[in-house]
Amino acid sequence: MLYASYQGLSDAMEPLRMAARMALAIRDMLGSAAEEPMLRRGYALADLVANSRCTHARPDFHIGSVLVGNREVAVREEVVTSLPFGDLLHFVKDDVGAPQPRMLVVAPLSGHFATLLGDTVRTLLRDHDVYLTDWKNARDVPLSAGSFGFEDYIDYVIHFLQDLGPRSHLLAVCQPCVPALAAVALMAEDGDPAQPRTMTLMGGPVDVRVSPTAVNDLANSKPLAWFEEKLISRVPWRHAGGGRRVYPGFLQLTAFMSMNMERHTEQHRRLYQHLADGQEIEAARIKDFYDEYFAVLDLTAEFYLETVDIVFQRALLARGEMTHRGRLVRPETIQRTALLTVEGERDDICAVGQTAAAHILCSSLRPHLKRHHLQPGVGHYGVFSGRKWESQVYPQVRNLVLAMA
Repeated sequence: MLYASYQGLSDAMEPLRMAARMALAIRDMLGSAAEEPMLRRGYALADLVANSRCTHARPDFHIGSVLVGNREVAVREEVVTSLPFGDLLHFVKDDVGAPQPRMLVVAPLSGHFATLLGDTVRTLLRDHDVYLTDWKNARDVPLSAGSFGFEDYIDYVIHFLQDLGPRSHLLAVCQPCVPALAAVALMAEDGDPAQPRTMTLMGGPVDVRVSPTAVNDLANSKPLAWFEEKLISRVPWRHAGGGRRVYPGFLQLTAFMSMNMERHTEQHRRLYQHLADGQEIEAARIKDFYDEYFAVLDLTAEFYLETVDIVFQRALLARGEMTHRGRLVRPETIQRTALLTVEGERDDICAVGQTAAAHILCSSLRPHLKRHHLQPGVGHYGVFSGRKWESQVYPQVRNLVLAMA
């Protein structure tokens, strides 16, 4: 019912958005005649209305080339492995000379597409051969593909690392820090030759008992049955995944926005003003961010509920009680994979200390294989995106990879 109501409201708003798009098309035909201040303000409003919607298809990464050394090198995307709920995406660079370290970037499955890590990938591409977990929108996966839960996520990470082969590296951002750490622990205990040389965990909820945030409090404010009853819905039959039980991406977006509603409201006010004043470059920066931010994907009900239970309510990995396919997950078996944890000083989603807890769990790692970086002056997104990620956080990642090459 919830999903059907959302779809109905979105459909009802489409004629208004269509009218706004028609107004913008007329503006483009008018050319300089549309520059009169009153018209600019009207068209600025039309622009906001035309883009006031969630989208459900993965945006483009917009990574056509990257600077490697002092040369601009072309980049193309290539799907290496395609599984029902996610692809292993390779950012192929042509003619880079000597082989570069292979890096698997494990993207969050938390309501947004993997393109949210576009800045992360773009920076890593300078010095690494980058692969990415490109998760699919659950509403587009037919019921015949079966289910996808927390243990399946771990299996996918192991599968992708085995596809990359020995001497690869892993970097996980936010939510996947827990399943990524579990995957490496299982591979280490098995003596899997594809266990990564380094594991970088960035802003992830390894132990949510440390300095709980509003996100952690919300997850523990209700029993699991409440989340299933209130937040899980079925995909309308008009979509390929019709009938699948999901946690809709638009709900996750609403939750994220409600945490910083004043900021989002102010950003849209600025966007309107930039458009009204003809400041196209400034307006484009804000629009590009929200084009990505409003692109949402649905999570399978089983993955969402199991994540709430395993990671946020019971903190099973941190307690030493997580199992995978009936087998205890033991991070203390990791001995060969160097660990780097990264946290943001102002992170209000994964507080300081939650990711660093991985060092306690990986108790068999020798001191020289453990590093921690606390980045001053950044929140959650600043850990993996933006100026400080590029200039201060990324060198920590690169140096660890070089040390373990």
